[in-house]
Amino acid sequence: MKIDIRERFLRIPEIVHRTGMSRTTIYDRINEGKFPKQIPLGSNLVVWLESDIQNWMQEQVDKGRG
Repeated sequence: MKIDIRERFLRIPEIVHRTGMSRTTIYDRINEGKFPKQIPLGSNLVVWLESDIQNWMQEQVDKGRG
């Protein structure tokens, strides 16, 4: 998968801020397969692609508005 050079990595505080969900809820939803999986960059560092989060948020809006 090739990503756009304008793509950004987001860390958990930004994911919490953008989604309004708690860290625990985010990880619960990942485990349930209901939220984009994180990308490990090191032994103690994980990130998400900004586009994955934006797409997930749009899906939630679309589902909510039918």
